[in-house]
Amino acid sequence: MLLRTRVALLLFLAACATTEPKESAARSPRVANLQRAATLPWADGGRCVVREASNEWAVLVERCYQALDHERIQFRDVTGRCSVASAGAAAIGLGVCILIAPEIVVGAVIVAGAVVVAVAIKEELDAYRRASRERAKPETQTRPSNEQERLTHRKHEPEPSGQDGFPPVPTDPLDRERRPECRPVPVPHAGKDDPHNECADRFPPNRYPGMDVLVNGIRFDALQVGVRVLWEIKTHQFDTYSDFIRDREVEKGLEQIENERNAAAACGYGFVVGVSTQAHKEALLAVVPSLKIVVTGCKR
Repeated sequence: MLLRTRVALLLFLAACATTEPKESAARSPRVANLQRAATLPWADGGRCVVREASNEWAVLVERCYQALDHERIQFRDVTGRCSVASAGAAAIGLGVCILIAPEIVVGAVIVAGAVVVAVAIKEELDAYRRASRERAKPETQTRPSNEQERLTHRKHEPEPSGQDGFPPVPTDPLDRERRPECRPVPVPHAGKDDPHNECADRFPPNRYPGMDVLVNGIRFDALQVGVRVLWEIKTHQFDTYSDFIRDREVEKGLEQIENERNAAAACGYGFVVGVSTQAHKEALLAVVPSLKIVVTGCKR
């Protein structure tokens, strides 16, 4: 009964966060993101949400996840889709994975106490509501009397910032991400190797389940949820190979891995190789000690 009451409260707050018409919110992804974020508790008063609201919801969640009031919010993977196989990813990956889902499953997000809309989010939504009412008013101002007056008027108007009135907050990863080749593009998995694809989706976990991701002209097996880390997944049962086959497998794999690591680094991403066995990890590190390698235990 308590869980149902909290879920109902979240839905009520989402509806009451603003009186902006649904049609207007549908036209503005920024407003939709603000309304969705209004149902969550924010430790920073919602400032990060307001700054990132013009991005996709998944990007907003990744960049503002740490600003949540984590003492009041719990995440439960009730569907099992967001389960992670390592404690390192669980701290951030589970909550981000649940929040970026198209619809939040009942019981997946539990908030202690009543949710009060964060101050910055409420102010932003109120501003949109006032602007909507102003746009609905009939045009009463007259045109300028001559061309010079129009030019003078335009000269003193502030230039649009492209950030809905908020100044940009540049960082090195964001600057790189503005380069078209550095933006992650989901693409269908390249092969029909189901065990390999399932491992790529489940283990990091993959931000785009069922998809590879194209960055800087290189196809990666996964982009990890919540962090800027690209993955190459290997599901070879390395322990079963002869010494000759092992050597050929390492030699063949390292050329691909180096190309992927260089492409990821050029765009400000981390890079991790996931292998199924400890023997495979040791063989790769023996040649390139600087690689970051995780044993997934994935089977074929």
